[in-house]
Amino acid sequence: MRTIANKSEDAALNTANIVLGAILFLSPWVADFGVGNYAAMNAWICGAAIAIVAMLAINQTYDWEEGVTLALGLWTAAAPWVLGFALVQNAMWTHLAVGLLVAAMAGAELWRLYHAPEAHSV
Repeated sequence: MRTIANKSEDAALNTANIVLGAILFLSPWVADFGVGNYAAMNAWICGAAIAIVAMLAINQTYDWEEGVTLALGLWTAAAPWVLGFALVQNAMWTHLAVGLLVAAMAGAELWRLYHAPEAHSV
């Protein structure tokens, strides 16, 4: 397992993930794509999970946290087609945008964990 103490830019990335998780969680009501359907359930579960993992990574980043975040981001982006709600435009675009942003930030953090000289194994 690899870890690195966070700098202010890392805290900013994790804060952004908390905000994106909250946006995704609230999107069934705000973007009005309904409740009680796959789009809403996926938004609630993935939004909460993204925000919780980001909160865990605020001070110290571990590779497992970023791996989970990357997987959540990729799943969120793919969910409209996998779960069959791609025709619900608000839900599809919300999931795609949030998922790709979360995955990109997790990828950047994973790159840093494995290439920064201050990163180390525990």
